[in-house]
Amino acid sequence: MQQLLSLRHYHHEQIAHSHEHAQLVFGLSGQLDFEVGGRGCQVSSLSLAVVPPGAHHACASPLGSQCLVLDVPMDGWLQQRLGHHADASRRLLERPGRLQLDPAQGQLVNWLAASPINDEVIGQQGAALLLASLSNAAAPAPITLGLPLARIDAYIERHCAHPLQVADLARLCGLSAARFHARFLAETGHTPMEHVRALRLQLGRRWLLQSRLPVGEIAARVGYDSQSAFTAALVREFGLTPRQLRTSA
Repeated sequence: MQQLLSLRHYHHEQIAHSHEHAQLVFGLSGQLDFEVGGRGCQVSSLSLAVVPPGAHHACASPLGSQCLVLDVPMDGWLQQRLGHHADASRRLLERPGRLQLDPAQGQLVNWLAASPINDEVIGQQGAALLLASLSNAAAPAPITLGLPLARIDAYIERHCAHPLQVADLARLCGLSAARFHARFLAETGHTPMEHVRALRLQLGRRWLLQSRLPVGEIAARVGYDSQSAFTAALVREFGLTPRQLRTSA
């Protein structure tokens, strides 16, 4: 029997794919930038993303996040397990979007996340309970944020050794630089260049911890002109020099 529920950790690496079955992604901790069909939403505690069957989707979490994922079986599983809730669940699973959970639903998600969900009985019954609890929920809120945040992060990572401007990121979204700046600030709480700086330093920190590359080379890879400028930025962001970061690891 297919395992329906799984705990998954997401990081800065972008995941992009599609699959024939529907999927629900419940936020547990952190924040996951999620896209379905090129339009984005953010999944965190007490919320979930709905991925319809066959829908292309992408996600990434620059600061890390954990989610409970429900892979909904195809064929007759919904009718067999949910009875009169099955039709409402089918309608829910056909529309991409983000749903807000109420506290009771949040408690159920957290309880399942702490349970042995690889056990067939708990996994099957837990999946059915989650779907039944959502069967009378409002339709998923349309994904209106619009900015493909995971794609933007992937672009920054690919080009972080080179100068980046707001206009470069705006072109990914078909917006003017001014409009992109305003939308990005409204959706994330940070300006685009603040986000670029934070992501550069996250990447630099990762290379310091996971490689033995010289500090100067890492600085160049993340777009700093000098080792001293990179070191100063790390100290402001993390309170540690490159040597101290490596020693602490």
